[in-house]
Amino acid sequence: MPLEAGLLEILACPACHSPLREEGDELICGGAECGLAYPVRDGIPVLLVDEARRPA
Repeated sequence: MPLEAGLLEILACPACHSPLREEGDELICGGAECGLAYPVRDGIPVLLVDEARRPA
């Protein structure tokens, strides 16, 4: 389920404060050095660093 455009515009990575982009069921940090992937569960972004997937 895609997030509303207005919501995506105001969300930022809690670790580095870079913008997030939506890819499937995750929000991916746009920061070059960060790149964390945050899950979206039942349409709700889980923006907890402990829940984020590290880049490969």
